[in-house]
Amino acid sequence: EVSIMKYNAHVSSSRRKQRKAHFLAPSSIRRKLMTAPLSKELRQKYNVRSMPIRKDDEVQITRGQYKSQQLAKVISVYRKRWVIYVERVQREKAYGTTVPVGISASKVEISKLKLDKDRRAILERKDRSKKKTDKGKITEEEAMAAE
Repeated sequence: EVSIMKYNAHVSSSRRKQRKAHFLAPSSIRRKLMTAPLSKELRQKYNVRSMPIRKDDEVQITRGQYKSQQLAKVISVYRKRWVIYVERVQREKAYGTTVPVGISASKVEISKLKLDKDRRAILERKDRSKKKTDKGKITEEEAMAAE
């Protein structure tokens, strides 16, 4: 039996190295790792499954203690701590001050995107309905016509 080699020599299969790479990842890579699925309506509209989360997106929390049906705006994306802060999701500390509670980006669903030209470009690029065309491939008829 032939074992399949890795495609990229720079990517390790070692759990230890994977964990190190994950937890020492720079902010630019954490952005991509902190993605959230889109709601059914947005998925239908853009043909895109998930997007990196950003500050003014509106999300619905789908898991955990703070799970709810209503939408809430993302206040901040704290990449260093791997969490997002969402409005109205806070708790009271022992001495009375309220602090926001961090929520994992994968435990929310994006219901409304904050769109700008860069974000539109990402959606355009990730659109799965466009992937069906065989880029650069020529049909049999074209090949026959060329001869």
